[in-house]
Amino acid sequence: MRDERAEQCRADAVGRRSFLGFGLAAATAVILDPVQALAASRVATPRRVSLLNTHTGERLTTEYWTRGRYQRDALRAIDRILRDHRTDAVHPIDPGLLDTLHALQSRLGVRAPLHVISGYRSPETNEMLRETGGGGVARSSFHMRGMAIDIRAPGIDSRMVRRAALRLRAGGVGFYPQSDFVHVDVGPVRSW
Repeated sequence: MRDERAEQCRADAVGRRSFLGFGLAAATAVILDPVQALAASRVATPRRVSLLNTHTGERLTTEYWTRGRYQRDALRAIDRILRDHRTDAVHPIDPGLLDTLHALQSRLGVRAPLHVISGYRSPETNEMLRETGGGGVARSSFHMRGMAIDIRAPGIDSRMVRRAALRLRAGGVGFYPQSDFVHVDVGPVRSW
């Protein structure tokens, strides 16, 4: 049941974001017949992300989209590294968020892993942070749906990361200068 739900969640997320320009296949499918579109997707540039979980020390660099398809094993590895480190709960990460991270790393020219402060958050962790975190944690946070991540890009000022994320217009972007991180999500386009 969990795998079916995860796959459906990923399938639902793929449509809009893929069409918006993260892949040659999506763009060419509009003007090519199905056989030509499939051939184009197979030569489309693979997508990868590189991550370092700052709480667990785990690192992952993986090609999560290849030959026009999301790679199941890579998605599972990403789900694992972005788990709630407080409860060890793993949740499917929205592929649109991965596409946003890939685009952000490309725009910034970053090859080193993005430092992850927070990926998925269980409802218990989210509530605990709301009660003790001093504000800034939404009751219905996109973190609880695998649709948000808080990051730093080593060697790059967080203001630059924020500007690059805002230019993508892929969802929400929050800037936390005191804690030196940027929140990125695939919810509605907004900023704070």
